[in-house]
Amino acid sequence: MDLKTLQKKAREKLQGCCRVCPVCDGRACAGEVPGMGGVGTGRGFMANVDALARYRFHMRTIHDVRTPDTSFELWGEKLSIPILAAPMTGTPYNMGGKITEQEFIEEIVTGSLMVGTLSMTGDGADPAMYESGLKSGAAHKRKTIAIIKPRAQGEIIKYIHRAEASGVLAVGMDIDGAGLVTMAMKGQPVSPKTFEEVKEVVSATGLPFILKGIMTPEEAEMAVEAKAAAIVVSNHGGRVLDFTPGTAEVLPKIVDRVRGKITIFADGGVRTGPDVLKLLALGADAVLVGRPLAIGAFGNGREGVALLLNKIKSELVQAMLLTGTADVKKVSKDILYL
Repeated sequence: MDLKTLQKKAREKLQGCCRVCPVCDGRACAGEVPGMGGVGTGRGFMANVDALARYRFHMRTIHDVRTPDTSFELWGEKLSIPILAAPMTGTPYNMGGKITEQEFIEEIVTGSLMVGTLSMTGDGADPAMYESGLKSGAAHKRKTIAIIKPRAQGEIIKYIHRAEASGVLAVGMDIDGAGLVTMAMKGQPVSPKTFEEVKEVVSATGLPFILKGIMTPEEAEMAVEAKAAAIVVSNHGGRVLDFTPGTAEVLPKIVDRVRGKITIFADGGVRTGPDVLKLLALGADAVLVGRPLAIGAFGNGREGVALLLNKIKSELVQAMLLTGTADVKKVSKDILYL
């Protein structure tokens, strides 16, 4: 299936929850939460896309790079690209419900594996959503990462233990989900966490622990102190707080504080291979991709997910060739025109 046909089918199945716009920038879906948009005016969603778009490349073609290396290793797993599927849940109320939660997660996980990379699976207002992710985790040992909402401490620890039993590679908490509208609507209490509470959940597992939703250098340093294995620099896709900066705006200062002390993922507004290379140049170790892969799953299942990931990979290779970048693990900030 070609990209245009995939997008047409996804548009039909998503039933207006996502318009599958030519440019996925959050303008058409602003305020649509539940849905695929950004909360309020949608500025947080838009800021992610706009912040990435402001960066330009120095084009360089006199060099010896012939075959760029896009491989990446994460906690003993070798990946073909430094790109993971972001945790996404809520097909009934965010995506129109034409695909069940279990079907959606399995298509994302399997499509990612077809390209040689991993997926994060999420948690949601219905506890069955988290269980769907664990089923995929059990079916694909060490190929998924379970991300948990900032629930009550005892609940988080129970969720961690269930994830461990399923055989996931790592666990984490999207701490920026503390104010999610959909969680409140469905009677699933979430809240911010104190530093002591963060330390408690990190220490509750022997698996690598990820704190998703870090947007300041100070909280990045707290994640290091709490002994988290990784952070995700993310504003939750602009879905929890209006008027946040884009992740590409805050990433450099975070990198300055904690690079080398913790693995850094960046999430938000990634649509193309050049977007990936920009975030790597700004100091991320790897990136997460969300909404485009949801479109892939709705448009053509796992093959659609693989098609879009392969498209991003091809664009990444081209951008590396035209900036003289040999290895995704050694991307220089000098390739950016600042």
